Amino acid sequence: MPEAATAALIEKKPESMARMALPDMKGMDHSKMGQGTPAESAGSMKGMNHGGASAEKASSGDMGAMDHGDMQMQGGSAPADARDPHAYSGGYTLEDGPYALPGPRQLRLADEHNFASVMFNTLEHGLSKGDGTTAYDAQAWFGRDYNRFVLKAEGEVANGKIEDSRTEALWSRSIATHWDAQAGARIDHGTGPDRGWLAFGVQGLAPYWFEVDAAAYVGNGGRTALRLGAEYELLLTQRLILQPSAEVNIYGKDDLARGIGRGFSNAAAGLRLRYEISRQFAPYVGVERTALFGKTADIARSEGASTGGTRWVAGVRFWF
Repeated sequence: MPEAATAALIEKKPESMARMALPDMKGMDHSKMGQGTPAESAGSMKGMNHGGASAEKASSGDMGAMDHGDMQMQGGSAPADARDPHAYSGGYTLEDGPYALPGPRQLRLADEHNFASVMFNTLEHGLSKGDGTTAYDAQAWFGRDYNRFVLKAEGEVANGKIEDSRTEALWSRSIATHWDAQAGARIDHGTGPDRGWLAFGVQGLAPYWFEVDAAAYVGNGGRTALRLGAEYELLLTQRLILQPSAEVNIYGKDDLARGIGRGFSNAAAGLRLRYEISRQFAPYVGVERTALFGKTADIARSEGASTGGTRWVAGVRFWF
């Protein structure tokens, strides 16, 4: 291509590119276009107080000088013209209207139903120095989310007789997320005369997922007691679970008829490994160490009894 023709093409290129970028608007009547004021060109902002900002700044996008004091943010009371949430029900309610069923209200929410549960946390047979004992630890409840009747039972059976048992009938009231306050009665059977107690305590899930059960007791003759129990579930797999547990008992008065001394009386610590065939049925094996302390241990020694021991256990945990 000749150099002169190339130069002419280069000179005409900007003009042709401009025509490509901007369509030909010849013939358009721009007088009918509503350009409006600079503030209107910045867009409609109803509800905003623009009194403190100049139109020039608004049109340039600078909103730093705008008065946001009258802007309604989320939260707080609903405005006077807020929509009524019941405006579209047509006046019908759960207990009135052409579709309401006769008699008591049929539709109930989850916290308006009674539920029940029975759980045997442990039901096991243990061996210690050749002697076998059967132990159980169960809890049942009936009621709703906030109020329940709770029955707790724990004990040991040897040679067909109850050696020691604790049974509690409690009213349980939810006081916080994962926590219930409980009050009721407790009765002890087994060695020595039976004992009755008034019971007060809490049960729930502590931080880091520790199951905690703590209770204080008041009995006849000025007897008092305190029991603390805790356990944890460590998921080795989705079905194989290691469950450590511990329990201590403290008494405020000697009870020689039942072999109990004042103070820190006894403790038990266990470690059980279970396999959940289903969530509701899980066999397990484990070991448990028990010990007597203080005056309770002295009473046991004076009677020629052991003050502690290790039990190897095998059992099943189930609930329904």
